Amino acid sequence: MGEVLSQSEIDNLLSALNSGELDVEDIQAADEKQVKNYDFKRPAKFSKEHLRTLEIIYEHYSRLLSTNLPVYLRKAVQVEVVTSETVTFSEFTNALSNPVVLGIVNFQPLGGSIIVELAANLAFAVIDRMLGGQGVPLEKNREFSEIEMTIIEKIMVVSMQLMREPWKNVAEITPVMDRIETNPQFAQVISPSDMIAIVTLSIKIGDVEGFMNVCLPYFTLESVMDRLNTKYWYSTMQEEYDESVAGVLEGMLKHVDVPIKVVLGNSRISVDDFIHLQVGDVIRLDSKVDSSLDVFVGNIKKFAALPGANMDSYAVKVTDIFREEEE
Repeated sequence: MGEVLSQSEIDNLLSALNSGELDVEDIQAADEKQVKNYDFKRPAKFSKEHLRTLEIIYEHYSRLLSTNLPVYLRKAVQVEVVTSETVTFSEFTNALSNPVVLGIVNFQPLGGSIIVELAANLAFAVIDRMLGGQGVPLEKNREFSEIEMTIIEKIMVVSMQLMREPWKNVAEITPVMDRIETNPQFAQVISPSDMIAIVTLSIKIGDVEGFMNVCLPYFTLESVMDRLNTKYWYSTMQEEYDESVAGVLEGMLKHVDVPIKVVLGNSRISVDDFIHLQVGDVIRLDSKVDSSLDVFVGNIKKFAALPGANMDSYAVKVTDIFREEEE
């Protein structure tokens, strides 16, 4: 049922129409529903929320690459997420150059595979660096040799294993490098019309900069699409921290070595006496033989103890514990 206007509202509306402040065509246009065109060839299977969550995942992945790759390349590596978008698989493959490094990764236990594209200039820079060079790419790209592909495969396998931790809040994955292709025609893992999400990473190795594209087909992520939202991602991250990280930190702290010292007593002597000390000389301390000794953990007094021996070693027996409120 439509809203009923009062007499004063009707008078104000008529006055606005007569004065020209309100146009009848504007009122009719406001009542019309806004229709958006929908392209059935490019169904919107990835929402902005999905893309944002993927960016968060690969921002974490970027930090892991920046930390781990320098161990193998012995050179500073900077990685950051640039963009994320959705396209059809055919648009992705048509934009690839030849040769190109395409890692086909089995995204177990999720169905299907993902594709990781590494720019050719970055691939040649990695090869040059691994073989003892300065990490300089070729002036003109060419086909990769078998030895060069073996080197690239090693780095790609290491990089793919690093994906496990960033995806942990969404799914427990075990990425396995299926194969590496240099020709886009041999990387047709899904239908050309299927939708994919592409997360683009900018990688800088020394002075060489290029891109790594992570191609994530909808078919592969379909079973976990409901988890690809920031609310779920942060909630699972908090649960994981509460349940496991605290326990890990506690376990690590238990294995930390801390210095412990027992103070037998104190004394003050002159510099001249100190210089002329000989074996057998006796220094009188300010503590008695049967008095408790202070035991320090680091620089904090934590225990009182009595001196003694354990087999052939000196030892102390703890007799009291100093609480924080007692210090």
